[in-house]
Amino acid sequence: MTISTRLNEYLQDNEVNYELVSHPHSFNSLSSAIAAQVSPSQLAKAVLLEDHEGRKMMAVLPANHKISLGALGDKLNRDLHLMKERAVYKMFNDCENGAIPPLGGAYNLEAVYDDLLVDAQEVYFEAGDHSSLVRISRKDFVKLIKDAKHLRFSHQNIH
Repeated sequence: MTISTRLNEYLQDNEVNYELVSHPHSFNSLSSAIAAQVSPSQLAKAVLLEDHEGRKMMAVLPANHKISLGALGDKLNRDLHLMKERAVYKMFNDCENGAIPPLGGAYNLEAVYDDLLVDAQEVYFEAGDHSSLVRISRKDFVKLIKDAKHLRFSHQNIH
């Protein structure tokens, strides 16, 4: 069980208490939630985007939701598309590929958070590997994202 170096430093710098929750190896946020027996609506996942001017952005939404690029782009007045995986891997070189902690501030990235994430009493997210999640309180999560944009830009996946 490991946590990304930058994520660990960011949580310590912001005086946020957290717990690492181990789970069987998984391949995406939804399978991490299932493996850790956590409600997917409580697990925040990161989607890395780029706009028409090359500016990068992290969109954070519940694991059981899908991003609506059109809705988000309209609200931000930007033409957004998914970043190429190779570029994402380089940005998060202290993490296993695809296990991205959804705290833009830890990686000096602009971030936007779906309002649905602040409904849960606890929030879980990838620690930087495919075998552990970070669990923090709703209060601490709100503290960490207080300066970021908050919008509704996702819809629930049908499962």
